Amino acid sequence: MTETYDSLIAPAEDDIDRYDPEARRWLTGAIKAVQSDAKRSSDTHLLHVPLPAEWGIDLYLKDESSHPTGSLKHRLARSLFLHALCNGWIRSGRPVVEASSGSTAVSEAYFAQLIGVDFIAVMARSTSAQKISLIEFYGGTCHFVDNANEVYTVAADLAAESGGHYMDQFTYAERATDWRGNNNIAESIFDQMSSETYPEPSWIIATAGTGGTSATLARYVRYTGRATGICVADPDNSAFFAGWRDHDPAATTDQGSRIEGIGRQRVEASFIPSSIDRMMHVPDAAAIASIQLLEKLMGRRAGASTGTGLWAAFRIVSQMKAAGQRGSLVSLICDPGERYLDKYYSPEWLTEAGIDTIPYRERLSEFIASGRLG
Repeated sequence: MTETYDSLIAPAEDDIDRYDPEARRWLTGAIKAVQSDAKRSSDTHLLHVPLPAEWGIDLYLKDESSHPTGSLKHRLARSLFLHALCNGWIRSGRPVVEASSGSTAVSEAYFAQLIGVDFIAVMARSTSAQKISLIEFYGGTCHFVDNANEVYTVAADLAAESGGHYMDQFTYAERATDWRGNNNIAESIFDQMSSETYPEPSWIIATAGTGGTSATLARYVRYTGRATGICVADPDNSAFFAGWRDHDPAATTDQGSRIEGIGRQRVEASFIPSSIDRMMHVPDAAAIASIQLLEKLMGRRAGASTGTGLWAAFRIVSQMKAAGQRGSLVSLICDPGERYLDKYYSPEWLTEAGIDTIPYRERLSEFIASGRLG
């Protein structure tokens, strides 16, 4: 078939210019505001847990509750906003929507207010009243669902209907943070540990909500050539432990986690199983018993996500002591206990939930006395 003359002509030189100087000026100001928050906020403290000196094992807690919005999720929210702004996903006059169990929504509401956009948090109706009040304090709106598994779809639909951006922390948490440095939590921990007796921790213990923190820690450890192991402690009713144990990314659970902020009914996209050295299932009662002990040891109240990691840390300390090993471990204070006065610090709530902390409190008493966590 002979080609026609028209088919030999070069295509038209289309030139579509979507550069918007006003939008770019707004974007520059928004990014500067988010970056300024990081410069204004001094790094979080690394606290030493008082264990008997003769054990030769030092346990530290990175106090993420001292962030402006009071939780570990402040770092994540800052990274998510910078990531979405630089991708052109957040625009002036359009809302940001998030699916959250509470603390991430508090921090994202703060950053949305900082840059002047509306914020909508989609969350389970069972979220603590204190977190709901904080979201509203920062100008956010709460949209409740009865089934925690509905948060993803509802958040995406609300963003589409409003012309806004669905932040989707469960997908983007592991990629929004620069795990090679840039003052991420891992870099901060190792910098603060540099003058301690055992500057390179034997283990860092984290928990998983999105999986982003454990991914950042694990990648940084490998990137900097360290021998530190990464352990993830997982609560009851979470799919992460089973998914990691069975190499099954499709693992699910029938009901949601009672420990706000961690544990999911599905294995989230930001959870990187291959980066994790060790996982430990921690019963909810053990986690709550651990924060009761923390209050006695340090006069600090923390949320039960902190207790989940703390129980795992105590267990590793016990194992190290039994093996005659010396060294250090680092875990996290994820958020303050004052957010959970109606839950984990309420005897009525514990009774209603069927959570009995007494057996675990007895085991912790034995641990403090002997170093053995039976």
